[in-house]
Amino acid sequence: MKKGLINWFFLVSLLLVLVTSCKTDFEKVRTSGDVDLIYKKAFEYYEAERYIKAQALFELIIPSYRGKAELEDIYFKYANTYYFDKQYVLASYYFKNFTTTFPNSALREDADFMSAYANYQLSPNAKLEQTSTEKAIENFQLFINTFPESDKVAQANQLIDELRVKMEQKALNEAQLYFDLRQYQAAVLVGENLLKDYPETKNGEYIRFLLANSTFQLAENSVVTKQLERYESVKKYSKEFLKKYSKSEYRNKVTSMLDKSNNKIKSLEDERYQNKGAGR
Repeated sequence: MKKGLINWFFLVSLLLVLVTSCKTDFEKVRTSGDVDLIYKKAFEYYEAERYIKAQALFELIIPSYRGKAELEDIYFKYANTYYFDKQYVLASYYFKNFTTTFPNSALREDADFMSAYANYQLSPNAKLEQTSTEKAIENFQLFINTFPESDKVAQANQLIDELRVKMEQKALNEAQLYFDLRQYQAAVLVGENLLKDYPETKNGEYIRFLLANSTFQLAENSVVTKQLERYESVKKYSKEFLKKYSKSEYRNKVTSMLDKSNNKIKSLEDERYQNKGAGR
């Protein structure tokens, strides 16, 4: 029993020594105050893909290399450590800071692209808030404008298209949600903006159907004084839809809404005429 307990303590002690010695190697470098040693070890850790340790050491030596040629490479790799560690907000910040600090650097093109790409990595799925998506699009477009001859322009354009599809889907989900919640005016507003923002959208058929359906539901559920104007809107959206998508799967539904709207408009106009006659 005693022997087993001694062995257990021995193993724990040995493990603690090993763990402590591993930490000590890094801590000795970190606390050495030897800039050359820290510089050397920072790059060793970086090449070994031990980015957190490299990051900590780069951070220590950056002030010592201000004004020196080596700082560009140090700072770029420092920014990279955040990217490789998936700290994309900070990665974008430090890459952008690199471009302002070293505007004439040969690495500026890569830094500008990576600043945008870090925001691309932050872009969530279409159900969530798209602030990072908007920022990534903006940054990629700025990259294209700044480096129009770059071999990364094609990739930047491809990523912009991908992000715009996500933004479009987000807006379409929003329009559908408004419709499902019977907030038809909001659904129409979002639908109209969708067609303005994405005129070449592949979802055009459904968006225009949603516009016709939303205006019809709005007219059907309106007070009498607003119905005439709103059924006229149904006519407008329905005719636009049928002209553009004559063979659509939604054709019968839209035709039915248009016929009902025409009948309702005639009924409302006849009633208005009769009321005017009665008032003479």
